[in-house]
Amino acid sequence: MRAHILLPSLLLAGCASGNAPPSLLPRAGEAIDPRVAVVRPMNDRPVDPALAARLAALITQAHVGDDAFQPAVAAAERLAAVAGERQSESWVGAQESLSAAIAAREPTVRALGDIDALGATRLQLQGGLAPNDLAAIRDAGATVGAIDARQAETIAAIRRRLDR
Repeated sequence: MRAHILLPSLLLAGCASGNAPPSLLPRAGEAIDPRVAVVRPMNDRPVDPALAARLAALITQAHVGDDAFQPAVAAAERLAAVAGERQSESWVGAQESLSAAIAAREPTVRALGDIDALGATRLQLQGGLAPNDLAAIRDAGATVGAIDARQAETIAAIRRRLDR
């Protein structure tokens, strides 16, 4: 019986410690506004000159390729517009012209792939990309990607016309 009286008093004694309860006042770290902009990134160096030169060369390659693509695709469009039934002489000629236009896309497609590979290689070798390098790679990819998308859509339109 004595153990029944002692046990609750021991449990209550464990709850009453000499320490003060934690304060509910704001802590110092909570006074910092999380919306405050970071002054500048840690690695805010300019774009690597070698990277910038390589990206400029790839953009130029895409533009030169597009210049070669335009007459080839114009001929394919012209022949597709007058193509006859499937397997006819004019249809086969339009298909051959379309193949030449697709082949003329090669410099643009290669430039787009090289930009992706350049970014991936630098990422793998360096373990990361500086913000300005990443932005330069993205901008070059967007520029060449727009040319590539326009060319691909033109080719697809000619294919649809020939597949009717």
